[in-house]
Amino acid sequence: LYKAVRNKLKLWKLSENQINQIETSNKVIENFPVYATVSGTVAEKLVAQGETIKQGQPLLRIAQLNTVWGNFDVYENQINNFKKGQEVLVTTNAYANEQFKGNVDFIDPVLNTKTRTVTLRVVLNNKSNKFKPGMFVEGKVKGISSNNEKVVTIPTSAILWTGKRSVVYLKSNPNEPIFEMQEIILGNKVGDNYEILDGLNNGDEIVTNGTFTVDAAAQLQGKKSMMNKEGGKTTTGHEGHLGMKETASVNNENQSNKNERIKVSVDFQNQLKAVFNDYIHLKDALVKEDSKNVIKEAKKLVENLVKVDMKLLTASKAHTHWMTLEKEIKNATNSISKTSNIKEQRNHFKYVSSYITNAIEVFGINEKVYRQFCPMADNNKGAYWLSKEEKVVNPYFGKAMLTCGEVKQIIE
Repeated sequence: LYKAVRNKLKLWKLSENQINQIETSNKVIENFPVYATVSGTVAEKLVAQGETIKQGQPLLRIAQLNTVWGNFDVYENQINNFKKGQEVLVTTNAYANEQFKGNVDFIDPVLNTKTRTVTLRVVLNNKSNKFKPGMFVEGKVKGISSNNEKVVTIPTSAILWTGKRSVVYLKSNPNEPIFEMQEIILGNKVGDNYEILDGLNNGDEIVTNGTFTVDAAAQLQGKKSMMNKEGGKTTTGHEGHLGMKETASVNNENQSNKNERIKVSVDFQNQLKAVFNDYIHLKDALVKEDSKNVIKEAKKLVENLVKVDMKLLTASKAHTHWMTLEKEIKNATNSISKTSNIKEQRNHFKYVSSYITNAIEVFGINEKVYRQFCPMADNNKGAYWLSKEEKVVNPYFGKAMLTCGEVKQIIE
């Protein structure tokens, strides 16, 4: 028992001298000093006075601050500029007029997929105790220029991808609520944002949410959009109908995919095809003007939409593009299922058609799809829809004008 008590006191970090003093004093000692096994500064107190502690429980966190680490984020396109042992000049706001030298000690071999950066560690001499844990520092390397200009970043939700092209909708006139499509060049992805290398300036106003809805509206009005890069109204041979305005004639030959295809797995294409099949059933219900069946088919479409496995999209661009499309398809289709008014259902259907068209163009479903257009739909603004056959069956008018429209594009 005597040895067990002495060993327990040793586990509490008491020295032999302290234990001998306790033994020879023949008195109960309530307070005694506990010495750390290393010298340094108390960085954190882990227990409070009067608290019961267990064997092996840490009491304090001790930090040796004679040397400290500076952790820097390095973008993937900058990794080749750094190597272990390289000298780095470090500055901090606390000592604006001083520079401190350090050396690269470690470069993380794993890239952070969220920030698209790797961590670079620099060891700094801190005998003067100027660096404090948590302090922000900036590092510079000789021979590598840095750009002090403000970097323009925008949220991922603002970007539309059409193969290699990236576009946003930019407010063209600061005094008017008018937005026009603007091509941009993207830089690094930082969290949920992208750096902009070209196409936007600091202070520009862009659409950050509902971008697909704005694009669909531009497309329906014949303006510059993802589907119509040049813009301009198109004629369809129905200009003689009552209420139609005169428009300039254009080449009506069938066109192939206007958006560049992103290569995805066959499994993903098959799941997308199931969504497209539900879309066709929804279109057929609108042709028959059966609003109850329209609601039923809209709900089925959403059920299959949420079953699409995004994990099948391994490329970051494909994954992000589908996430945005899925959200817009779901919102527009749910709007159809929430009303029994056939006119309102058809109004929401034109947006569903636009989003699904984009999905099929970008990802493909290994099936020929006909994109058709009626110039009299949507109060003579015109509207598109998709079909599995070349024959025109108009979902926007039903029996009233069943064959009004024509094929404007064939998506292979």
